[in-house]
Parts: sequence; C-alpha cells; structure tokens
Amino acid sequence: MNPAHDWTLWQLADSAFPAGGFAHSGGLEAAWKAGFLPDEDALHAALHAVLAQTAAGALPLIHAVANEPEGFADADARAHASLLNHVANRASRAQGRALAAAAGRIFPAVDADLFDPDLELHHAPVYGRAIAALDLDPDAAACLFLFNTLRGALSAAVRLGITGPLRAQTLLHELAQPAQEAADHAGRSLDDVYQCAPLLELLQGQQDQLYSRLFQS
Repeated sequence: MNPAHDWTLWQLADSAFPAGGFAHSGGLEAAWKAGFLPDEDALHAALHAVLAQTAAGALPLIHAVANEPEGFADADARAHASLLNHVANRASRAQGRALAAAAGRIFPAVDADLFDPDLELHHAPVYGRAIAALDLDPDAAACLFLFNTLRGALSAAVRLGITGPLRAQTLLHELAQPAQEAADHAGRSLDDVYQCAPLLELLQGQQDQLYSRLFQS
C-alpha cells in the first residue's frame, strides 16, 4: 500500500474527522436506560454484540462497494432494506450524509458527484465508495470502520458513566482480537448482509422514547 495512504487512514480514524459518529451510542444508551447494562460483564457482552452486528451488517457493504464502486446504489438500497430499526436506519443515513459531505470537501479524489443526493446515503456504502475513490486497502479500511464503531460505543459508555476512561481503553485493547476475527470473517458481497443482534436492535428502537438522552441513537 502507498505510504501516503496510511496517512489517509489515520485521518479517517482521527476523532476530529467530522463524520458525526460521536453523536451515536450504537444502542448502548437505550440498553443502559432499560437496565440491561448493570455491570461490566453486561457491557462486555453488549460490545461483542456491537462488533458482531457491524461485521455482519456493515462490512459486507463496505467490501462490495470498495471492490465494485459502480454498485453503490444497489448497496445503498440493501443497507436501507436491512436496517429495519428506524433509529439505526436514521443514524446510518445521518452518518453517511455527514461522511459524504466531509469527504467531498476534504479529499480532492472524492468528488461530491459520487453520492447521488436522491439516494439514502447510508454510512457503510458511502464509506466504501470513499475508500474506493481514495484507493485505500478495503481490508484495512473495514478494520478501521469496525475500530471506529467500537471506539464510539466505548466513548458513549464513558459519557454515560457506565465505565471510566481508563477502563474503556483496557476494554478496547481486550476486544482487539475478537474485532480482528470479526473483520476477517465478514462477508464480501451484498448477499452476506444480515442482522445478528436482535436484542440490541430492539433496545435501540426505543431511543426516541427515552425521557432524556445524550445521543441520537
């Protein structure tokens, strides 16, 4: 891989990159408010569910679009059809549109015309299309997507007071191997997309009903 591409991946990993991910908890806030995260064991299980759900529902879309950018519209439609939970669906579109807008302004190689505004612009397909335009390694980029998702969930756990910042970093380290295995076993085509964490999805769907909330999802 071109060494300059490493810098682009690091930039995408930077928490300062304006893609809007830190406005979302990935369902952790609703799970916590419902009493499903009483201790660290429960948090650990929830984080494993986040990893599994992302690997099954998002990584195949990223690989499919990164390897065949002309299939972006089909991948976007598949993402829309597979995200039945309205909160997760809305969050995916919000993050996808934020990423499309940011990437189009930051990277000359990412033409804003790559993203048809008439499409839903879900996060994973937009990410895959940006990866293709930037000529980045799809496997490395998929791992980064999974890392960002896990880091965002742990950041939400810290802000909610479920765990502390140092312990969150320890959990991030402990989950590195399961995350890598999830990335290695993720599908590569649209037919590999599926949802595998029904409880987390059901809880996330209650986000709009929370009396008070820190996150959009």
